[in-house]
Amino acid sequence: MKKPNLFYAQSGGVTAVINASACGVIETARAHKDKIGKVYAGLNGIVGALNEELIDTSKESASTIAALRSTPAGAFGSCRYKLKSYAENQREYERLMDVFQAHNIRYFLYNGGGDSQDTANKISQISLDKGFPITCIGVPKTVDNDLPITDNCPGFGSVAKYVAVSIREAGLDVASMCDSSTKVFVMEVMGRHAGWIAGAAGLASEEEGDAPHIILFPEIAFNKEKFLRKVKSSVKKYGYCAIVVSEGAQNPDGSFLADAGGADAFGHVQLGGVAPFVANMIKAELGYKYHWAVADYLQRSARHIASATDVEQAYAVGQAAVEFALKGKNAVMPIIIRGKGKKYSWRIGEAKLSAVANVEKMMPRHYISKDGFHITDEARAYFTPLIQGEDYPPYRNGIPQYARLKRQLETKKLKAWKAS
Repeated sequence: MKKPNLFYAQSGGVTAVINASACGVIETARAHKDKIGKVYAGLNGIVGALNEELIDTSKESASTIAALRSTPAGAFGSCRYKLKSYAENQREYERLMDVFQAHNIRYFLYNGGGDSQDTANKISQISLDKGFPITCIGVPKTVDNDLPITDNCPGFGSVAKYVAVSIREAGLDVASMCDSSTKVFVMEVMGRHAGWIAGAAGLASEEEGDAPHIILFPEIAFNKEKFLRKVKSSVKKYGYCAIVVSEGAQNPDGSFLADAGGADAFGHVQLGGVAPFVANMIKAELGYKYHWAVADYLQRSARHIASATDVEQAYAVGQAAVEFALKGKNAVMPIIIRGKGKKYSWRIGEAKLSAVANVEKMMPRHYISKDGFHITDEARAYFTPLIQGEDYPPYRNGIPQYARLKRQLETKKLKAWKAS
C-alpha cells in the first residue's frame, strides 16, 4: 500500500514568517518519510487543490527548504478564497475530494487565519461523509493576532516589532524637525477589528514624551473633540505629536473612519486611507503641518527585522501540525500557550478547529489606557516577549537572500476545473 501524501497550503494575507511554518511542515514530514509519501503544496492556496496545481516539494533541495525559514511572504502562493457551505456549493467539495483521492492525499494542513480554519474544518467533516477521510490540521497564521484560544499568532510578533521600531525612528525624525516644520506624523497600521498591531506600536514609548503619543484602536470609538484636544496638548508639551492609527478605527456608530469601498473574497470591507483622513482633519482643525505613512505590506513582509520568538513559534506550529496528523488527531490546530512564570516561556497546545473558525479576539479593555489613547503596563507585559530577539536572513551584496523555489507541478490526473 502506498504511503499517504500530505497537502499543505497557504491562505489569506501572508506574513514575514508563514514560510517558517512551511519549513516546519516540510522538514518534519521529510523526517517521517516512512509514514508520509510526498508533500504537495497548493499553488495559490486551496485554489491550487481545486485546479489540481500541486507543487511537488520533493523537487526542492534540503537547503532551499531550510531557506524558507528566513523568507517572507508566501513561497507557494496564497489566496483569499472562502469555501461556501456544502449545501451552497457541493461541487467544490466533490472536486477537492476527487483531487485528494487521485493523488492519495490523506493529510491536509491549511496555514491561515480564522477563515482558513473554517475551510479546514469543513473539509474534515465532508471527507468523513464521503468515505475518504482526510486528516485536517490548521496551522495558525495572522498578523492581526485575532485568533482565539492561542496566546498569540505566528506572524504577529514580527509585525509588532516592525511597527514599534518604525514609529520610534519616525518619531525621532519628527522631533528633529518640529520647531520649524512638521508638527504631526500619522502612521497607519493593519487591524480591521482588533487593535493588537496598533497597540504593539506603544512599546516604542519607553519614557515621557516618546512616540507614539496617541494610538487609535478599533475597540475604542473615535471621539473627534477629545482626539484633537490630545493632539494639541501633545504638540504644546513635546513640540510634536506622533500618532498610530489602526486601519479599522471606528466612529461611535460602528462605521469605519476610512472605508475604501468594495470588499474582498471573504466579504470583508476594503479598508485603507485612515492616515490621510486623520492628518487632514488635524490640518483643517488645528492648522499643523503634517506627514503621514501607511505601513501596508511593508509591515507584514519585513523579514529583515523579524522577531526571533515569532520565527521560532512559526516553525514550531508547522512541526506540530505534522506530528498531530501522524498521531491521528483531526480537525485541530496547534496553539501557543504562555507559561505562568515571571520569565517568558511557551509551549504548544491544541484547539478544535470548530472553536477557532470565524472567531475574532479583540484587544481587552484593560490593555488600553483609561483615556483610550495608549496601552497599559499589562499590555506591555503581554507584547514585550513577542518581539524579542533578531533572526536576520543571510545577506549578499547588502541585500537579503531568500529562497527561490522551482515550484514544479505534479502531473495532472483529472479534467480541468471550471469554477461555477
